[in-house]
Amino acid sequence: MDKLRSMEVFVAAVEAGSFAAAAERCGMSAVMVGKHIRALEQMLGAALLTRTTRRQALTEIGRRYADQCRAIRAQIDEAQSLAESMRTAPRGLLKVTAPVSFGARWLAPAVTDYLRLHPDVTVDLNLNDRTVDLVEEGFDVAVRIGPLPDSTLVARPLRPYGMAICASPAYLKKHGRPRTPADLAQHECLEFTGWLPQARWKLKGERDGRLVRPGRFCANSTAALRMAALNGFGIVMQAEVILADDIAAGRLVPLLRNYLPSPRPMHLVYSRDRRATPKLTTFVDFLLERFGQ
Repeated sequence: MDKLRSMEVFVAAVEAGSFAAAAERCGMSAVMVGKHIRALEQMLGAALLTRTTRRQALTEIGRRYADQCRAIRAQIDEAQSLAESMRTAPRGLLKVTAPVSFGARWLAPAVTDYLRLHPDVTVDLNLNDRTVDLVEEGFDVAVRIGPLPDSTLVARPLRPYGMAICASPAYLKKHGRPRTPADLAQHECLEFTGWLPQARWKLKGERDGRLVRPGRFCANSTAALRMAALNGFGIVMQAEVILADDIAAGRLVPLLRNYLPSPRPMHLVYSRDRRATPKLTTFVDFLLERFGQ
C-alpha cells in the first residue's frame, strides 16, 4: 500500500473518532480503512490503536506517530502550495550564465533592473567564457555569442555582437592612424588570448587574418586591454558594447570601420520545458525586450 496514503487514513481515523467516519472522509470502505492502519502497524511492529465495540483509543506510540503524520502532511501541503505559487508568479532562484565581458558590462545592470520588478526572484549570475552545459551544471538560461551548434536547447536571437577597433588620441598623435589592415603591421596591436587563434585580428580585406608581427602585450582580460589602450600603448579590438562609453567620451577613437569583422550572432538559450516557470519566462521576455534585435 501507499505509505503516505495509509498515514493520511490513520490521521483521518484519529481525528474522526471511528473507522466508519474516517471511511466517509477518505472516500473508501471502513474495511479498507482497517487495512491501511494494519499495514502501518505491521510496518512499525507496534499497535497504533486499541479498539472495542464502542470506542477506539490511541496507544502511546500511536499518539506520537499521529503527531508526526500530521507534521508530514503539513509539509506536503506546504510544498504543494509553494509549487503552485511558483507556477503562477515569478519567484525562486534563477541561475544565469554569460560571457564575462558582456555579462559584466551589460547583463549585470539588466539583471538588477529585472530584480527590482520581481522582488521574489533571486538571480545567481555566473560569468564564464567557456560553454556551460545548462542541464549538467544546473543553469536556467545562458547568453551565447557566436554560431550555435545543433542542440535541443531553445535559442532566442539577441542583438548581434559587433566589434570596434580603437586607439587613444595620444597613441594616434604619436604613431599615426592606420588606414588599411596592412598598416596594422606597423602598430602595437593588443592581443586578447580568449579568442580562437583563427579569429584574432581577422579583418575584412585580409587574406589570412594574421598580423605581420604579433603584439607585445596580450591578456585574457578585456578590461586589461581596454586600460592599455586608454593608456596610449596600442590599438585594441574589442566588442563595441565594451568600448562604447570610451568612444562616446572621446577617450578612444574608432578606426578601420570599413574593415571590421562581421558581427557575431548572440542568443539567449534555455532548456526546452513545456511547463516553464514564471521566473524563467519573465526573465527571457525582459532580456529580449532589452537586448533583442
